[in-house]
Amino acid sequence: MYVSSTRADAPLARPGSGRGVVVTGNVIALGMVSLVTDISSEMVTAVMPVYLVTGLGLTMLQFGFLDGLYSGVTVFLRLIGGHLADRFAARKPVAVVGYGMSAVAKLGLPLVGASVPGIGAVLAADRAGKGLRTAPRDALISLSSTPEAQGRAFGVHRALDTVGAFTGPLVAFTILAAVGTAYDAVFVVSFCVGLVAVAMLVLFVRDHRDPPERRPGWRDGARLLRDRPYRRLCVVAAVLGLVTVSDAFVYLLLQHRLEIRPHWFPLLPLGTAGVYLVLALPLGRLADRVGRRRVFLAGHGALLAAYLFLGGPLGGVPLLLTVLALHGVFYAATDGVLSAAVGARLPAAGRAGGMAVVQTGQAVGRFASSMIFGALWTAWGPATAIRVLAVALAVALFGSALALAGRRVRATRPTEVHDVR
Repeated sequence: MYVSSTRADAPLARPGSGRGVVVTGNVIALGMVSLVTDISSEMVTAVMPVYLVTGLGLTMLQFGFLDGLYSGVTVFLRLIGGHLADRFAARKPVAVVGYGMSAVAKLGLPLVGASVPGIGAVLAADRAGKGLRTAPRDALISLSSTPEAQGRAFGVHRALDTVGAFTGPLVAFTILAAVGTAYDAVFVVSFCVGLVAVAMLVLFVRDHRDPPERRPGWRDGARLLRDRPYRRLCVVAAVLGLVTVSDAFVYLLLQHRLEIRPHWFPLLPLGTAGVYLVLALPLGRLADRVGRRRVFLAGHGALLAAYLFLGGPLGGVPLLLTVLALHGVFYAATDGVLSAAVGARLPAAGRAGGMAVVQTGQAVGRFASSMIFGALWTAWGPATAIRVLAVALAVALFGSALALAGRRVRATRPTEVHDVR
């Protein structure tokens, strides 16, 4: 397996391309699966920080460990999921297993009760499912789209995904409003919704079959790292992941600064999700036109601004609206855009595995980030902790801009070049 030099695998569309391209039905189907899945997962995500910190009394250091585990347990399973999906040309079956694991894990939360080790095991199982499914799913999105419309396709998928992210906290809030602090009701409903998503995936999503002779192995995956632009993307994703504070900590910082009551906490993700929903498709299209690197780095600039506001003097509703808006811009400009940039660099037969490598580096960074930030909060308080992360992000963003500054590199064939904006 190698990075293709054919026009079909060109890494990034040139400015102005992709107009009039229709997003395929398979992308829409995958988006609907993600929409329903996110209703399930965000119901739990929205209540989990306040459940652990306020309900169970965990310290920020303990919460940082569990939050890091929530992100980091996907590390090796992303690689395994991507490899299996490519090796056996079975992207859909691997995704089905991953979605199924996450759905079943939700049912484990009411069973373990207040046991912190039990909660950690259930969260690990949930994230293991996410680790298995993410690369095969993103590979299917990429393979169902033309090279010129990668950003648009991922923008549509992420927009549908975000409808679920917006709806999930509302459902959780509605349930808690009816039953008080009976979090088990949220977990059981989440499990049922997750099963619906698995059924939709099985019934409505088509797999992508590769020719039998093109079955990449582990060595073929390692050869991808010989491609300099791809290698730079891997490093940049990992470094920026290391200085990205998790969503849970962003919302806990807002709660701490604004003294938000626990029963309102599940509504905080709605601000992020609303902005993400509105901007996912426009920024995906913009990335296809002006360059995915620029949009990706600009998104992290928005995150840096959010850090500065969280550590600054602004308070009240202006702080709440500003931080949530910037947080939404960050996701809209980075999540799908990174997948589009990576997917378009890779050959069809190895796309899931190649995307998994980048996602794994990012997951490792975010795993470490949660534990580091939890320790900083415990030692120095939230204001100092977020200021330290702001400085670290500024340095990392500057270095990433330099690393991705190269515009053109030689492709596999010396007569052809790739534009890696």
